[in-house]
Amino acid sequence: MNPEFFNLYRHGFVRVAVGVPDVRVADPVFNASATIALMTQAVEQHAILALFPELGLTAYSCEDLFHQQTLLAGALEALSRVLEASEQLELITVVGLPVQVNHLLFNCAAIVYRGRILGVVPKTFLPNYREFYELRQFAPATAAGCDIITLCGQSAIPFGEKLVFLAKNQPHFRFFTEICEDLWVPVPPSSHAALAGATLLLNLSASNVTIGKQEYRHSLVANQSAHCLAAYLYTAAGTGESTTDLAWDGHAMVYENGALLAESSRFHDGSQLIFADVDLDHLVQERMRQNSFGQSVQYYREEIRQFREIPFVITLPTTARLLCQRQYDRFPYVPADPATRDSRCFEAYHIQVQGLVKRLKHTGIQKIVIGVSGGLDSTHALIVAARAMDVMHFPRTNILAYTMPGFATSEHTLANATALMQVLGCTAHQIDIRPSCEQMLRDLDHPFIHGEPVYDVTFENVQAGERTNHLFRLANYHHGLVLGTGDLSELALGWCTYGVGDHMSHYAINASVPKTLIQFLIRWIAETDQLGHKVSLVLRAILDTEISPELVPGKTESNQPAQRTEAIIGPYELQDFNLYYTTRFGYLPSKIAFLAYCSWRDRTQGRWPGIPEYRRNQYNIGEIKQWLHVFAYRFFQISQFKRSCIPNAPKVGSGGSLSPRGDYRAPSDSEATLWLDNIAQIPDAAPENNLFK
Repeated sequence: MNPEFFNLYRHGFVRVAVGVPDVRVADPVFNASATIALMTQAVEQHAILALFPELGLTAYSCEDLFHQQTLLAGALEALSRVLEASEQLELITVVGLPVQVNHLLFNCAAIVYRGRILGVVPKTFLPNYREFYELRQFAPATAAGCDIITLCGQSAIPFGEKLVFLAKNQPHFRFFTEICEDLWVPVPPSSHAALAGATLLLNLSASNVTIGKQEYRHSLVANQSAHCLAAYLYTAAGTGESTTDLAWDGHAMVYENGALLAESSRFHDGSQLIFADVDLDHLVQERMRQNSFGQSVQYYREEIRQFREIPFVITLPTTARLLCQRQYDRFPYVPADPATRDSRCFEAYHIQVQGLVKRLKHTGIQKIVIGVSGGLDSTHALIVAARAMDVMHFPRTNILAYTMPGFATSEHTLANATALMQVLGCTAHQIDIRPSCEQMLRDLDHPFIHGEPVYDVTFENVQAGERTNHLFRLANYHHGLVLGTGDLSELALGWCTYGVGDHMSHYAINASVPKTLIQFLIRWIAETDQLGHKVSLVLRAILDTEISPELVPGKTESNQPAQRTEAIIGPYELQDFNLYYTTRFGYLPSKIAFLAYCSWRDRTQGRWPGIPEYRRNQYNIGEIKQWLHVFAYRFFQISQFKRSCIPNAPKVGSGGSLSPRGDYRAPSDSEATLWLDNIAQIPDAAPENNLFK
């Protein structure tokens, strides 16, 4: 057992806090006390960075009081109080205050850690329009005539608008600070800071509220975090500010690469603090993969050279802390929100239909040949084919559907396949492949022909090969296109018969769709009656069928198959989770296991995408480790050669393709040693005491 494994900071995460303290206008003592109280709360929740609003130690709305020496001295005294409190707190604190430097007054952010001022950042752009008149009190950052200052008895403090602060013992933890209006300009300073390496962008804002402004703030912050491939922390002044001419809503939020992680309650009376767990690995991986980010670094290299790096060493929390400030969906390919899920299913279904329609138009082929087993994959491929025929105004009888029972085909799946072909109105056929399989086994002198119950891989693949062989020859004979049915999950795990088997087709309609998404696509088509009520009834029966290749005969009188696919290669819901974070982000297996444990350890927690309670599973860390080992070995060691030569298929989702012509290009003979060694370090059990807060 390794308790450190269960600590989010060991897996590239940092917990951040964004505060909106209660303030009194021109009362720095009160404001410092409110800020310190929130700092203490942030540490109790194991955050390592806390951000507070613009000019929060004095209040933003002091207007010409900023020209009073009493207020400026009070602001420095308030900063000294924050410094003193910070000595006992393992927390980087960013506060706003006015700072006088060489006879000029600047609107500044002070970065404080363990009693030290790491740096002071003046505001770059000062608004002087509508309700804003900051140039009346403050000078812009460009007016500064020095790059170090003395403050609160500390000397040689870095001063300037182009400072990137970086933790030497956590290299991805690099943050930059800008102030309010800096984000509103055409090219925010944070854009260049991101190119200079900052992964967290901080904005101390005041931002009074007007109707519709909060939507605009969301748009600004979301887009800046997405453009910069960064996390963006934003906080605005709260309700304690002066309402002489303005009102305030205390709007705080955290975005990561365009996705909202946390948001405050607006118009909250009193102090509040929000938290977010930021995934630094996610941001770094995205920057590495999106090579236009690197091109931008090269293009703006002169601007980037102007930034100064301010290094420091931070002590990170070491006790077991799971992710509690953000949720990772158990089904990354399937949104938990019903409306979003329906929208995604609509898109995925029609992407597949459009891809097939284009291929049929281009080839001039009007008939589709497809094998129908009664399982999930062939069911979905068949209903996509039916919709494509409707779009092209061809009769569904142009779909030549074949169910081909073998040595282990169950009555249940055969009945489902037959019923589906009938209600869809395609041309249905049944071909018993056992005679041709027996001939092949006889040619091989296989023990099965001599009455021995030998069900080896040859026995299985003879059946898979005979089915595919029939389909291709039928396509030749009827001038049709063989529609592949295998899905993304099977390709990832190598769960397909190479060459003359389910690995090959003329067009692989499901190759970019994982098994978990196929289940929900079929359910969505059934629930929305896309193809009629009778079809929906059959689809629901198919969804209730256990996944099996049905190649090895069972021992019961009903000849139920002896194979359970998920008992061999692992639960698809867990393997799809592993697949997504392996291919989409390239995470370490240990991090993927940590995320899986946070998501799957307790079936009663978190969101589920419309799955009934009796079908909701949970997995302990030992089970997660076991199936991750299976995944890594199959994905990296033994299956790439199958993916190196796959048929054409439409890409459906982000990170949803293993085509060597597109998303994923890898050698067919690589080793899995590094991944398996990393998995070996994952603990087999979790700590008994629940410290996961």
